Amino acid sequence: MIKSMTGFGRGNAVLNGRDITVEIKAVNHRYYELNCRLPRSMNFCEERLKTLLNGKIARGKVELSVLVQSVGEITEQIAVNKEVVKQYIEALRGIKDEFGLTDDLSLANVIRMPDAFTVVKVQTDEEQLWADLKSVTEQAVDNFVKMRENEGQRMKDDLLSRLSTIEKWVAVVDERSPKIVEAYRKKLYDRMCEVLEGKEIDEGRILLEAGIFADKTAVSEETVRLRSHIAQFREMLESAEPIGRKLDFLVQEMNRETNTIGSKVQDIEVTKIVVEQKSEIEKIREQIQNIE
Repeated sequence: MIKSMTGFGRGNAVLNGRDITVEIKAVNHRYYELNCRLPRSMNFCEERLKTLLNGKIARGKVELSVLVQSVGEITEQIAVNKEVVKQYIEALRGIKDEFGLTDDLSLANVIRMPDAFTVVKVQTDEEQLWADLKSVTEQAVDNFVKMRENEGQRMKDDLLSRLSTIEKWVAVVDERSPKIVEAYRKKLYDRMCEVLEGKEIDEGRILLEAGIFADKTAVSEETVRLRSHIAQFREMLESAEPIGRKLDFLVQEMNRETNTIGSKVQDIEVTKIVVEQKSEIEKIREQIQNIE
């Protein structure tokens, strides 16, 4: 199934006291480019995320965003600097008798002691955090790929319709080509009759000239190649592999054959078909710019 290069996917879950949200969005790009936006504390996950996505996305400019919020998780703890408190108490009691102080030390006094307490962050279990992030990211990737596939199916239907239209025009060109040669032969005959005014006409010369004209205006090779390109195009649309670049090459070839037909055949009906066909090929080219 073909996939669009544009897409969006979101994953969310509350795991181990964290509310984790992952969003993935992508737009057209010739190659694959990934940009990760993570909280600073999770920068260690960036390379793992890139590895996770590398096997699932082939083309597109992709942005992955991660938001993590604590939900009932203890992230900070109070640590008592016992050695500092001990030194304060010893120092105060050391001057008690010298200055006639009463020994009324209490917890309230300890709280006011500078550097007696320190707020420290709880050590993060990085492997557990990565496992949780990976789970939510895979959910986002699944939604992202599903959206790309749905869009890809719509594009496929449109492309198949346009290919059928081009195929019909190719059939018209094939059918009209012999008629163009016959019209040229008749026109040549009429002119010779007019010039010679009833004298004997060299039928062999007329046939020779008509043959030369037929060779110059023959487009059977071009129409055969066009049909071949269309068949290959349809076959590629059924592929599970990224096909955007291959389709781009086929479209260039289809446009080349159409231009050749236009330059060979000087016929108003064929010219109209060539113009319409080039317009349709251009629409196909625009569509495949968004195919992975």
